[in-house]
Amino acid sequence: MEQIATIVLPIFGVIAVGYVIAWSGLISRDTGDALSDFVYLVPIPVLLFRTVATADIPAGAAPVLVTLTHFIGFAIVWVVGTLVIRRVLGHDARSGVVGGMAAAYGNAFQLGIPLTITAYGDAALVPMTLVVSAQVVVLLVLGSLLIERAVIVDAVSGTLPSRRETVVKLAKTLATNPLIISVAAGVLWRISGLTMPGPMATIVDKIGGVAGTMALLALGLGLRKFGVTGNVRAALVLAALKLLVMPAIALIVVVFVVPLPPLWAKVAVIVAACPSGSNVYVVAAAFRTGQGLASSTIVLAIVLAVLSMTFWLNVVDRLL
Repeated sequence: MEQIATIVLPIFGVIAVGYVIAWSGLISRDTGDALSDFVYLVPIPVLLFRTVATADIPAGAAPVLVTLTHFIGFAIVWVVGTLVIRRVLGHDARSGVVGGMAAAYGNAFQLGIPLTITAYGDAALVPMTLVVSAQVVVLLVLGSLLIERAVIVDAVSGTLPSRRETVVKLAKTLATNPLIISVAAGVLWRISGLTMPGPMATIVDKIGGVAGTMALLALGLGLRKFGVTGNVRAALVLAALKLLVMPAIALIVVVFVVPLPPLWAKVAVIVAACPSGSNVYVVAAAFRTGQGLASSTIVLAIVLAVLSMTFWLNVVDRLL
């Protein structure tokens, strides 16, 4: 019960406030989109930069191992999600790729960051930052390549840009992604050995300090434009893979396979338990396929995450 009162309800309560604001019409959809863009472009990247540049990162293999832990489950549920959508539910190859993305890619930067800070403090930001940045790269690269292949399988290749155009667009997207840029800038700052001057540190702290709350409000505002638009059975299966199977795999890995510091092990499980991220819809919309499936999964997963996240927070506190 303590987990619900101190972590889950405040986090999801802020999301609910954002949704109610959007639903009530107090601010326009364009304003909500602008706030989401601002959070993605400024406070979250500043927070990630500060974390990488100044945080106390454990020596040894922990940074690599926490990323490996995440992607073991990521790969398994992506494959399972794709097979369920294609083989069991009979959707086309493109929907299968969207299903795999929805089952594997979690909303780590909007929900995972504020949740882990609330639960474990700023020390949780280091492993979370590693996973957030790696997830973005894998989603964009792997999602784009697999959808391109799926289009060929579905015999609708004429609806997409050429491979060269896809590669150029992908490279540009990665090179201009604010999350990737902020992590890279933090690494360079750390390598340089420079110390952050007092005024600069204060400015960075103040901007990064609002990232969590603003990200949650932006998530709630953004949910208004999504909806459960059919594909309910498929979306529930994908939500179950994301909220239950993927964190279960992460837990097994950190307990029996990969040695991680206790805090990092907890973060590995919690980030795996984050509901499907909105970037899945962004990728689906960019390739004009599976938007309804992505939208339904995102909404259902965020609603069900109130219960599943409570469960996993209690599990990791007892076992790790």
